Amino acid sequence: MFKRTVIAASLVAATLASAQSMAAVVGGGATLPEPLYNGNATWEGILPSGFSYTGVGSGGGKTAFLTNAPASINQPAGTNVDFAGSDSVLSASELSTYNSTRAAAWGKLVQVPAVGTSVTIPYHRNGVSNLQVNAAQLCGVFSGSIATWGALLGNGDTTPIKVIYRAGSSGTTELLARFLNDSCPTAFSVSSTFTSANVGTEPSTWQAVAGSADVVNAVNATDGAIGYVSPDFVDTANNAQVARVSKLASGTAVLPTVDQAQIALGSATAPSTDRANPASWAVTFGRGASDKPVPTTGYPIVGYTNLLVGQCYKDAADATAVRGFLDDLYSGNHDLAIGIHSFVPVPPAFAAEVKKAFISNAGNEGLDIGNSNVCNGIGRS
Repeated sequence: MFKRTVIAASLVAATLASAQSMAAVVGGGATLPEPLYNGNATWEGILPSGFSYTGVGSGGGKTAFLTNAPASINQPAGTNVDFAGSDSVLSASELSTYNSTRAAAWGKLVQVPAVGTSVTIPYHRNGVSNLQVNAAQLCGVFSGSIATWGALLGNGDTTPIKVIYRAGSSGTTELLARFLNDSCPTAFSVSSTFTSANVGTEPSTWQAVAGSADVVNAVNATDGAIGYVSPDFVDTANNAQVARVSKLASGTAVLPTVDQAQIALGSATAPSTDRANPASWAVTFGRGASDKPVPTTGYPIVGYTNLLVGQCYKDAADATAVRGFLDDLYSGNHDLAIGIHSFVPVPPAFAAEVKKAFISNAGNEGLDIGNSNVCNGIGRS
């Protein structure tokens, strides 16, 4: 997390040099990539001038985008929602409802991975600065079956483990749940809501918080606490702040650095068929039929945060702005910033397929954003 400000300064200069006057493009959703999109006091964000993004959680972002409900991303009534960020992939039910109620007037949905990410395990136990855990132990911690630090560390420490988890629908929760479900399916299901993913009952001493920053703040303030959060809110190279993790007890536990996340993510492959289906572009890790296997090398709790955009916008300036942002992102123009924020760029071959399908229409698929033949008279307002 703590990178050299000289690199950040160069990013600011580069972004300002290339900034264009754009339409007001409004979005929101996952808090996991919020600092990447908006920037912070140290690092420039990657969203172009004229874009806004409000982090509220993946569930709120999906609701806002799928139903044009600005209140779900804390925007005033009458605001059009142009895009969303979500680490939680669109479900079959969400896609079916959109297609039957909105697609005829608004056009098709586009769901593409924005960046690869780890889910880190921040912790705070006085005297412990080298926490190392495997998937089975994390199953125990987050289900409550491992209730004390002594039970986790194999010593006599009776301090209770206090889990800090996300309230409401969170894509970070879904990424963690996919990892846990792979190792302990009787204890965890796949859900973006922690209390639904956890088959058991959460102890009353555990704490639910709203966003990613809240997780880190609560962990830091509470001796005995442990949580889960995206990498841009912690120092991923500091074992005193985040745990080393392995999938297998016999595996090598590593920190959630960019290099280790990249090893685990491997090379995602873009779909070759059914490319008009937003679900085909989702890349997930777990035990499901469409999932990639949970990695056994590198940092194992990984996934992608996605961008949700429309193919059609009634305002041509919005379509041009969205298409331009995606073109920049998938051309590698933001790769330096992505790495500084501790994320991993989408593999170049996958990125090239995103551009081919949704930007250039090089394959004549008719999926490109703003296609006049497809979007004639329809689109998101």
